[in-house]
Amino acid sequence: MLMILAIHAVVALIAPALFTRLGRSAFYLLAAVPAGSFLWLLAQHDAVYSPTAPNPSEVLPWVPELQLELAFRMDALSWLMSLLVLGVGALVLAYCARYFKKGDGGLGGFGAQLLAFAGVMFGLVTADNLVLMFIFWELTTILSYLLIGYARTRISARRSALQALMVTTLGGLAMLVGLIILGQTAGTYSISALLAKAPELLAPGPAVALVNVAIALVLVGAVTKSALIPFHFWLPGAMAAPTPVSAYLHAAAMVKAGIYLVARLAPGFAETPSWAPMITVLGLGTMLVGGWRALRQHDLKLILAYGTVSQLGFLTVVVGLGNRDAALAGLALLLAHGLFKAALFLVVGIIDHQTGTRDIRELSGVFSSAPALGVVAIIGAASMAGVPPLAGFVAKESVLETFVDNAVHGGAAGTGNGTGYLVLGLMVLGSMLTFGYSARFVWGGFAVKPKVAPTVFKPIPAAFLAAPAILTVLTVLYGLVPGPVDGWIAPYAQLFPAGAAKDSHLALWHGFTPALGLSALAIAVGVLLFAGRGTVAGVQDRLPAVVDAEKWYRQAVNGLDAAAIWITGRTQRGSLFFYLSVILSTAIVAAGLALVFGGQHWPETVYLVDPGAPVQPIAAVAIVLGALAAARANKRFLAVLMVSVTGYGIALIFALQGAPDLALTQMLVETIILVAFVLGLRSLPAQLRERTAGSHRAVRLLIGVAFGVTMVFVALAAMGARVAEPVSLQFPKLAYEGGGGLNIVNVTLVDIRAWDTFGEISVLAIAATGVASLIFVRGRGDRLPRAATVATGSVGRVAGGNGAPAGAVGRKEATAELARRFTDVTRDAWLVAGRTLAPERRSIIFEVVTRLLFHSMIILSIYLLLAGHNGPGGGFAGGLVAGLALTIRYLAGGRFELAEATRVSAGAMLGLGLGLAALTGMFPLLLGGQVFQSGIIHLDLPVFGDVKFVTSAIFDVGVYMVVVGLVIDVLRSLGAEIDQHEEDSANGLEATVDELQQGVGR
Repeated sequence: MLMILAIHAVVALIAPALFTRLGRSAFYLLAAVPAGSFLWLLAQHDAVYSPTAPNPSEVLPWVPELQLELAFRMDALSWLMSLLVLGVGALVLAYCARYFKKGDGGLGGFGAQLLAFAGVMFGLVTADNLVLMFIFWELTTILSYLLIGYARTRISARRSALQALMVTTLGGLAMLVGLIILGQTAGTYSISALLAKAPELLAPGPAVALVNVAIALVLVGAVTKSALIPFHFWLPGAMAAPTPVSAYLHAAAMVKAGIYLVARLAPGFAETPSWAPMITVLGLGTMLVGGWRALRQHDLKLILAYGTVSQLGFLTVVVGLGNRDAALAGLALLLAHGLFKAALFLVVGIIDHQTGTRDIRELSGVFSSAPALGVVAIIGAASMAGVPPLAGFVAKESVLETFVDNAVHGGAAGTGNGTGYLVLGLMVLGSMLTFGYSARFVWGGFAVKPKVAPTVFKPIPAAFLAAPAILTVLTVLYGLVPGPVDGWIAPYAQLFPAGAAKDSHLALWHGFTPALGLSALAIAVGVLLFAGRGTVAGVQDRLPAVVDAEKWYRQAVNGLDAAAIWITGRTQRGSLFFYLSVILSTAIVAAGLALVFGGQHWPETVYLVDPGAPVQPIAAVAIVLGALAAARANKRFLAVLMVSVTGYGIALIFALQGAPDLALTQMLVETIILVAFVLGLRSLPAQLRERTAGSHRAVRLLIGVAFGVTMVFVALAAMGARVAEPVSLQFPKLAYEGGGGLNIVNVTLVDIRAWDTFGEISVLAIAATGVASLIFVRGRGDRLPRAATVATGSVGRVAGGNGAPAGAVGRKEATAELARRFTDVTRDAWLVAGRTLAPERRSIIFEVVTRLLFHSMIILSIYLLLAGHNGPGGGFAGGLVAGLALTIRYLAGGRFELAEATRVSAGAMLGLGLGLAALTGMFPLLLGGQVFQSGIIHLDLPVFGDVKFVTSAIFDVGVYMVVVGLVIDVLRSLGAEIDQHEEDSANGLEATVDELQQGVGR
């Protein structure tokens, strides 16, 4: 099962590349994936239905502490659902190869999403863990949103996709709460174990109330996913999706997820007090509302959509009834519905594709133009209407027989025979409506209408008709030979208590029974509904809409939008003072109340200065003075410089406290940030704006002092609140014995808490992308121009020449002469600034310092990288040192020097670093280890002797590369790109001055 999921995922990832090479024919390759999985599923039949062997299962531990594991189990219910998911999925994907046109865009993403959906649905129905099932559940929601919104330029598609997403996500969140309550109450998140413990959970006791609430919340998720009232409106709206999506997601797969969940929990929890009222009332209401509205639709797709809503309500009532006969009938109808409804949606897609319309008021005589298509549609609609000898009739007969027994003998759906007869009557009424809209579908799509011009219908390729034809053949075979399906369902049905009468079986002919009479009655009344469709339409027009759930949804969304606008207008005022005041005041009040009323334990000893570090006051004074100076500075550069003083002061505190790694990292980070700020300040005014005057100064002072004092007491309370031994005391042993290193900090980062570090370097990559996107006009991967393409001394040349003041010209000429003597520009130099920069732009001292330090800093960065496992350093510190080396080289030589120094793009460096770090995490799994598990390798080398190599060093190399990539991105964005902008602006200004001077001369 894990392999099936992996194959779906891998092929979905490469699907866009397949479509680039093969076009729409790539759908056939995608269809081969669920088709192959379908064959594998058939091969599992004997293992699933073995009377002695346990059901096939696979379990892979994931997060044992949270009872989360990749647990899959294949029983009769999941096997039957997988037949539907994989079989229909393969046919729909093959159908797409002829449904879409050769020039249609976005097919790569669409095909990948549809294939991924098939895999996710397979995972959902085979998952044996509540949390894992929920993950697959929400993945179906996301993929459904993407598929419904395939036509991104159509606002109706985007609105419908968002509507489906919001409704199903709302139910999913309620369901998550219910699943957590259920899992915590039962003490297990295993679905099979939970069902086994159901009798114990429902026994009189304190757990019953919690279980009842949990089941109600879980059913909310099922109700929203399967489009039951009052959430039914999202399904007809989802018909904005391409027809293959409607055929698969909204007829055969996704909407069946809610039915599957009801069927999965029914054996254990059908007796829960909240179960029967929700299932019966909502199911019957949905069945009647959907059927009634289907009778007045003019779009073939909407007729089927509202019919699907009705059938989902019908299915929910049957599957949720809670006895053996109902379980058999419910799954039989679920399988039959998937076959005929998917076929009918595909028929509608062919009609729309060949005629350009789905409106029954514009279609006429289609049957005569496409008789094969008409036969497929008539068989599918007849099965939907319950006409013998088709699958729909066999399943519906079993349903009616079940509810006749329930009405006569009582059962889980009601409290007595009266309720049972009421439910039976409503089920028959729903069947009458089903026949009515089924006849309307066939007549609207294929009949000759005297007042409508004959429809021009293009010939249908055989490959286009194949998928609905295969589904129709299966519908006929199922109806004629229902025995195999009966055998497939039997093990699941045996999980329920027997019904009031003897156990029933699927059969085409049960004799003259009450159920057969009710079927005949439903067909007869359905014929009358169709024959009197004009009268029915008139009645529907005169009846007011009692319940309009979609209107309620829109009003709720509009209300939320209005509330958001109102709140945003009063909170997002563009005032930094207001924002900080609210945030800090809230923190002061919340922390203060906790300190006053929380019964805190204060530390026994408090001292202001560490006796072992008497230099601390000097660092503290520097930090305070830097902070005050930054607050009082009237220039941006001075403010940034003072902020850096506070950072360097904190680095000194770290060093005094015996934390050289933290001190080194803090110092390097402060330096890099200072450079980034200085580069960015070139695009900002030098002066800071005027400070806020008046009473705001006093308020700011009061809030600042109060927040500082509060945080001091919070820190004291935190130190006094410790009740257990610190976990850090075990870190030295863990670092040496488990991580193979003496540097506790570095081993913690790359081994003990490697997941955290991987998340942090991922954030660094995202931050680098954000910085790049703020500045770049060109792509990140574009190469910077090389020095060889630049004229000698042309970069940054000051315009004006003789036109400049005499003193200024003299100084520039002296500087230029000194630069020429320092570097022979006729030769290529290692530091190309001597050739590219204009002489007056060069700094001789900076160039000398760069020549002296660059190579040493690179070597130092590599040393810190390699030595960090046992001494101060590591990938982060080494990457920062390498970044500072590149920074110095850029500052000395400009953007062309940066191009010479960084032959690899920032994006490539970031990607390689992240990829290398991820690879070190995944590789141990191939050797039977855990994610990010380190290995220690001892080598006996001729010169170096005994060498201990820890594989986490490779992870550290990835960190190093990510940090270097981030610095390159900053230098290219805030450095080279702004340099280019300034030079372009200067050249434009110079050209304008020259033109004006020429004009004046003329």
